[in-house]
Amino acid sequence: MELSDWDMAEDIDTKEDVYLYMEEAIKENDLETLFDVIGAIARSRGMAAIAKEAGLNRESLYKSLSRDGNPSFSTVSKVLDILGYKLQVLPKSAA
Repeated sequence: MELSDWDMAEDIDTKEDVYLYMEEAIKENDLETLFDVIGAIARSRGMAAIAKEAGLNRESLYKSLSRDGNPSFSTVSKVLDILGYKLQVLPKSAA
């Protein structure tokens, strides 16, 4: 049996997929996971086109949206906007 690396970008096909992956990443409360998921969503939609529209270099965008990346808030905001999403801040629910 041959195993290969799994790329979540290959499994992101619908808006519901995007929502579910983002929701889980946010629940993890881990920025590395969140950036990794945003990167996978961008790859599933075409990283080169997103980078061009955001006015960024494709390789830089790949790197900053990787698990080890550290994108600026501006970069994350631009990418989410291009993908048709926005960040929303809500109060924590009472525990």
